[in-house]
Amino acid sequence: MRAVGEMAALEPLSGLWSVFAYAGAGRELLARLKYRNQRTCVRWLASAMAATLPSGLAVDAVTWAPTSAKRRRQRGFDQAELLARALSRETGVPFVRLLRRVDEAGQTGRNRSQRFRAPVFAARLASPSAVLVVDDVITTGATLQSAAKSLIAAGAERVDAVVAGATPLPYTTPSARQPSGVATMRAHNRSPAEREPPWM
Repeated sequence: MRAVGEMAALEPLSGLWSVFAYAGAGRELLARLKYRNQRTCVRWLASAMAATLPSGLAVDAVTWAPTSAKRRRQRGFDQAELLARALSRETGVPFVRLLRRVDEAGQTGRNRSQRFRAPVFAARLASPSAVLVVDDVITTGATLQSAAKSLIAAGAERVDAVVAGATPLPYTTPSARQPSGVATMRAHNRSPAEREPPWM
Protein backbone atom coordinates (compact mmCIF):
# COMPACT_ATOMS: atom_id res chain seq x y z
CA MET A 1 0.00 0.00 0.00
CA ARG A 2 1.25 3.49 -0.82
CA ALA A 3 1.09 5.87 2.13
CA VAL A 4 -0.54 9.25 1.52
CA GLY A 5 -0.62 11.28 4.75
CA GLU A 6 -1.52 14.96 4.61
CA MET A 7 -3.55 16.21 1.65
CA ALA A 8 -4.42 19.72 0.54
CA ALA A 9 -7.53 20.62 2.53
CA LEU A 10 -10.64 21.23 0.44
CA GLU A 11 -12.60 24.29 1.54
CA PRO A 12 -14.09 24.56 4.13
CA LEU A 13 -12.01 21.77 5.71
CA SER A 14 -9.09 22.96 7.83
CA GLY A 15 -7.09 19.75 7.46
CA LEU A 16 -7.34 16.51 5.48
CA TRP A 17 -5.40 13.24 5.87
CA SER A 18 -5.50 9.79 4.28
CA VAL A 19 -3.79 6.59 5.41
CA PHE A 20 -3.10 5.11 1.96
CA ALA A 21 -3.91 5.33 -1.74
CA TYR A 22 -7.13 3.59 -2.77
CA ALA A 23 -5.42 1.12 -5.08
CA GLY A 24 -4.01 -2.40 -4.96
CA ALA A 25 -4.02 -3.96 -1.50
CA GLY A 26 -5.58 -0.85 0.05
CA ARG A 27 -8.53 -1.00 -2.34
CA GLU A 28 -9.00 -4.72 -1.68
CA LEU A 29 -8.89 -4.19 2.08
CA LEU A 30 -11.62 -1.54 2.02
CA ALA A 31 -13.70 -3.53 -0.47
CA ARG A 32 -13.71 -6.47 1.94
CA LEU A 33 -14.97 -4.21 4.71
CA LYS A 34 -17.48 -2.30 2.61
CA TYR A 35 -18.99 -5.06 0.48
CA ARG A 36 -18.23 -8.29 2.37
CA ASN A 37 -18.64 -7.08 5.97
CA GLN A 38 -15.15 -8.27 6.92
CA ARG A 39 -14.54 -6.11 9.98
CA THR A 40 -11.26 -7.53 11.25
CA CYS A 41 -9.39 -4.59 9.70
CA VAL A 42 -11.40 -1.85 11.48
CA ARG A 43 -9.25 -1.69 14.59
CA TRP A 44 -6.04 -1.61 12.56
CA LEU A 45 -7.42 1.10 10.24
CA ALA A 46 -8.44 3.23 13.23
CA SER A 47 -4.94 2.90 14.67
CA ALA A 48 -3.44 3.84 11.31
CA MET A 49 -5.75 6.87 11.08
CA ALA A 50 -4.69 8.02 14.55
CA ALA A 51 -1.05 7.66 13.55
CA THR A 52 -1.63 9.68 10.37
CA LEU A 53 -3.10 12.65 12.23
CA PRO A 54 -0.67 15.33 13.44
CA SER A 55 0.31 15.30 17.08
CA GLY A 56 -1.53 17.95 19.06
CA LEU A 57 -4.54 18.26 16.76
CA ALA A 58 -7.31 19.68 18.97
CA VAL A 59 -10.61 17.87 18.45
CA ASP A 60 -13.78 17.98 20.56
CA ALA A 61 -15.67 15.19 18.77
CA VAL A 62 -15.29 12.46 16.17
CA THR A 63 -18.15 11.94 13.74
CA TRP A 64 -18.65 10.53 10.25
CA ALA A 65 -20.26 11.32 6.90
CA PRO A 66 -23.28 8.94 6.87
CA THR A 67 -24.03 6.81 3.84
CA SER A 68 -27.53 6.82 2.37
CA ALA A 69 -30.30 4.95 4.18
CA LYS A 70 -30.61 2.63 1.17
CA ARG A 71 -26.93 1.66 1.30
CA ARG A 72 -27.11 1.11 5.06
CA ARG A 73 -30.12 -1.20 4.67
CA GLN A 74 -28.39 -3.16 1.92
CA ARG A 75 -25.15 -3.65 3.87
CA GLY A 76 -26.57 -3.71 7.38
CA PHE A 77 -23.99 -1.19 8.59
CA ASP A 78 -22.18 2.04 7.69
CA GLN A 79 -18.45 1.41 7.28
CA ALA A 80 -17.56 5.05 7.98
CA GLU A 81 -19.44 4.86 11.29
CA LEU A 82 -17.50 1.73 12.26
CA LEU A 83 -14.23 3.52 11.54
CA ALA A 84 -15.30 6.65 13.44
CA ARG A 85 -16.31 4.64 16.51
CA ALA A 86 -13.03 2.74 16.45
CA LEU A 87 -11.02 5.96 16.03
CA SER A 88 -12.88 7.46 18.98
CA ARG A 89 -11.85 4.48 21.13
CA GLU A 90 -8.29 4.69 19.83
CA THR A 91 -7.84 8.40 20.62
CA GLY A 92 -10.22 8.91 23.54
CA VAL A 93 -12.04 11.70 21.68
CA PRO A 94 -15.85 11.42 22.13
CA PHE A 95 -17.85 9.86 19.30
CA VAL A 96 -20.90 12.00 18.49
CA ARG A 97 -23.61 11.40 15.88
CA LEU A 98 -23.68 14.92 14.43
CA LEU A 99 -24.95 14.48 10.86
CA ARG A 100 -27.83 12.82 9.05
CA ARG A 101 -28.04 12.13 5.33
CA VAL A 102 -30.85 14.04 3.62
CA ASP A 103 -30.59 12.71 0.05
CA GLU A 104 -30.84 9.04 -0.91
CA ALA A 105 -28.31 8.96 -3.75
CA GLY A 106 -25.14 7.10 -2.81
CA GLN A 107 -21.78 7.95 -4.38
CA THR A 108 -20.82 4.38 -5.29
CA GLY A 109 -21.14 3.74 -9.02
CA ARG A 110 -21.38 7.40 -10.00
CA ASN A 111 -18.93 8.88 -12.48
CA ARG A 112 -16.57 11.71 -11.57
CA SER A 113 -18.86 14.54 -12.72
CA GLN A 114 -21.81 13.01 -10.86
CA ARG A 115 -19.73 12.70 -7.69
CA PHE A 116 -19.24 16.46 -7.66
CA ARG A 117 -22.97 16.75 -7.00
CA ALA A 118 -22.37 16.55 -3.30
CA PRO A 119 -24.63 14.54 -1.01
CA VAL A 120 -26.81 16.60 1.28
CA PHE A 121 -26.36 16.46 5.05
CA ALA A 122 -28.18 18.14 7.91
CA ALA A 123 -26.95 18.64 11.47
CA ARG A 124 -28.69 16.56 14.13
CA LEU A 125 -27.68 18.99 16.90
CA ALA A 126 -25.44 21.95 17.60
CA SER A 127 -21.87 21.15 16.65
CA PRO A 128 -18.87 21.27 19.00
CA SER A 129 -16.19 23.81 18.14
CA ALA A 130 -13.66 21.39 16.60
CA VAL A 131 -14.83 18.26 14.78
CA LEU A 132 -13.00 15.42 13.05
CA VAL A 133 -15.01 13.78 10.25
CA VAL A 134 -14.21 10.19 9.27
CA ASP A 135 -14.91 8.49 5.95
CA ASP A 136 -13.63 5.34 4.29
CA VAL A 137 -12.59 6.74 0.89
CA ILE A 138 -12.18 10.17 -0.69
CA THR A 139 -12.56 10.54 -4.46
CA THR A 140 -13.56 14.08 -5.39
CA GLY A 141 -13.95 15.35 -1.82
CA ALA A 142 -17.56 16.40 -2.40
CA THR A 143 -18.90 14.29 0.48
CA LEU A 144 -16.47 15.68 3.05
CA GLN A 145 -16.94 19.24 1.82
CA SER A 146 -20.71 18.93 2.18
CA ALA A 147 -20.37 17.40 5.66
CA ALA A 148 -18.01 20.20 6.73
CA LYS A 149 -20.38 22.90 5.48
CA SER A 150 -23.26 21.40 7.48
CA LEU A 151 -21.14 21.22 10.63
CA ILE A 152 -19.95 24.80 10.27
CA ALA A 153 -23.54 25.94 9.76
CA ALA A 154 -24.35 24.13 13.03
CA GLY A 155 -21.64 25.99 14.96
CA ALA A 156 -18.32 24.26 14.29
CA GLU A 157 -15.36 26.62 14.05
CA ARG A 158 -12.94 24.04 12.65
CA VAL A 159 -13.59 20.82 10.75
CA ASP A 160 -10.84 18.35 9.87
CA ALA A 161 -11.20 15.02 8.08
CA VAL A 162 -9.37 11.71 7.92
CA VAL A 163 -10.02 8.82 5.55
CA ALA A 164 -8.60 5.34 5.11
CA GLY A 165 -8.10 5.53 1.35
CA ALA A 166 -7.73 8.24 -1.28
CA THR A 167 -8.02 7.78 -5.00
CA PRO A 168 -4.92 9.19 -6.74
CA LEU A 169 -5.72 12.88 -6.93
CA PRO A 170 -3.63 15.84 -8.12
CA TYR A 171 -3.67 17.37 -4.65
CA THR A 172 -2.44 14.22 -2.88
CA THR A 173 1.00 14.76 -1.31
CA PRO A 174 3.01 12.22 0.73
CA SER A 175 3.50 13.16 4.35
CA ALA A 176 6.41 12.44 6.69
CA ARG A 177 4.44 13.23 9.85
CA GLN A 178 5.25 11.22 12.95
CA PRO A 179 2.46 9.25 14.66
CA SER A 180 0.37 11.12 17.19
CA GLY A 181 1.16 10.71 20.87
CA VAL A 182 -1.88 8.52 21.49
CA ALA A 183 -1.05 6.14 18.63
CA THR A 184 2.62 5.92 19.61
CA MET A 185 1.87 5.21 23.26
CA ARG A 186 -0.64 2.49 22.45
CA ALA A 187 1.54 0.92 19.78
CA HIS A 188 4.31 0.45 22.35
CA ASN A 189 1.92 -1.45 24.60
CA ARG A 190 0.92 -3.96 21.90
CA SER A 191 2.52 -7.25 21.07
CA PRO A 192 4.25 -7.57 17.66
CA ALA A 193 1.33 -9.69 16.43
CA GLU A 194 -1.18 -6.98 17.34
CA ARG A 195 0.82 -4.36 15.43
CA GLU A 196 0.63 -6.38 12.19
CA PRO A 197 -2.22 -5.61 9.73
CA PRO A 198 -4.93 -8.32 9.97
CA TRP A 199 -4.36 -9.65 6.46
CA MET A 200 -0.63 -10.43 6.98
